Amino acid sequence: MSTRKPSHFALTDAGLRASGETAERPLNQLSGLRRQVLEIIDEVLSDSSQAPDAVREQLRQHIAANPGHPEEALLEHLSELRSEQPDPQGERDEPAKQGEPAPQDEPESQHPSSPRLEAVLRDHMLMTAFQPVFDLTTGTPVGAEALTRFVSDSGDPADFWFAEAEDSGLRTDLEFAALESGLEAALKLPPHLFVALKLSDEVCLDPRLPGLFEQTPVAPGRVILEVSGKFPQDQADSLDAAVAPLRSAGVRLCIENTGSFFAAASHVLRLKPEMIKLERNLTAGLNLDSLRQELVEAEVAFAREIGAVLTAQRIETKDELDTLTGLGVPLGQGYHLGRPSVQPREWAKWAGKAGRLASPGGRGRTARS
Repeated sequence: MSTRKPSHFALTDAGLRASGETAERPLNQLSGLRRQVLEIIDEVLSDSSQAPDAVREQLRQHIAANPGHPEEALLEHLSELRSEQPDPQGERDEPAKQGEPAPQDEPESQHPSSPRLEAVLRDHMLMTAFQPVFDLTTGTPVGAEALTRFVSDSGDPADFWFAEAEDSGLRTDLEFAALESGLEAALKLPPHLFVALKLSDEVCLDPRLPGLFEQTPVAPGRVILEVSGKFPQDQADSLDAAVAPLRSAGVRLCIENTGSFFAAASHVLRLKPEMIKLERNLTAGLNLDSLRQELVEAEVAFAREIGAVLTAQRIETKDELDTLTGLGVPLGQGYHLGRPSVQPREWAKWAGKAGRLASPGGRGRTARS
């Protein structure tokens, strides 16, 4: 990173004055997140930068729109750049979630290097975006899913960072950092919303997990831990035992369906989660596929039978939404309903009327606890 006087300093300094912060603060007096952010902005706006003029102008606009808040300006800029990139998995621009593996056909050079990853962990250069989850029968937000965002000038999506962490033996450390960020950010959400946190089987089994929730002021009853239904059969008992203390305290469990009809049924029956999540390949274009509609209808009946709430993700069209609602899926999220945001002022708009978890079938009864 450059250590010379930043070419963008007039922009950020004006923002500092506008927000009441001390003006004329040299870059070398800044520390932590802000210093890293200003260095990244400096690199992008510098004369030697290889960034296109349009990208630099875009960043200047975000800085001007967030006076005194360069972190928010950079996060908005990186999120916008990410939204303009083609989805490597062909699923439009749905944000990558923590815990999902990187596509196998992507060149390894696109992953961040280990020193950069270590810097992210050392300086906490990650933030949390939340995407609202809606009661599809009332249209009101009832929760939010935490998505990890990295403060980086590379624009690499989250799954690249987690894949690099896996290769570097830092996957668990990175997931815990993401969980800490998510729980800290959740304090700024409307208090009636549940908070969904996605984590790997390894972190579920990590003995540090209960301690993390003992240290957070977020009420356990607001937290939903989301795990994949792909975990090995022989880990089901260990997973059940590991999360049992958290569930006794009020934390709820969600298992993501793997897309194969009841592929995780044995896990679901053994763990008795409070929520089951439909994978994207079941919801994409659902309105055009009668066979998958029958599968989703069967999932609705299965969830109702075991007392779980069914939720759909990545709802991208009105037709998909109408079909899911017609089939009795009570909860859902996706770009058609609400995009992820790193801005607390956007999260505040989700307050609305305090909602409860709708029961399968959308009758408004509270799911079992």
